[in-house]
Amino acid sequence: MAASVQRPASSGSESDPRYANIDERKRRRMLSNRESARRSRMKKQKLMEDLCNEVSLLQKENSRLYKEINASTQHYIEMESANNLLRAEAMGLTERLRSLNSVLHIVEEVNGYAVEIPEIPDDSLFKPLVVAVPEANYGVSR
Repeated sequence: MAASVQRPASSGSESDPRYANIDERKRRRMLSNRESARRSRMKKQKLMEDLCNEVSLLQKENSRLYKEINASTQHYIEMESANNLLRAEAMGLTERLRSLNSVLHIVEEVNGYAVEIPEIPDDSLFKPLVVAVPEANYGVSR
């Protein structure tokens, strides 16, 4: 069996006045370090809470923006469809106007009457406006 080594109850420096000042500084430094560590942990915890709150707010904002983009995209699709219908209707009416104008030209030639013949609008109105729409998938549910 190993012999146990007896240690004195005190370091010996407690009774020596030369070391009392050093021990007091060491104790104060240790307390100061503990307090500094405690403040550091509290600061870190507060930072984590703030970051978690910011993440939550950003997720809500992101979700709101996705909904807004989806609504805008849907509105764009609806307007594009309505414009296509109006464009087709305008093209049909233009063709009808051309037909009626040709009848008026015939009436003018046959009867010799000067008939006011309306102008036909140029075809640029019937060409779709080209708008760049990103091909991103905004329909991701959040």
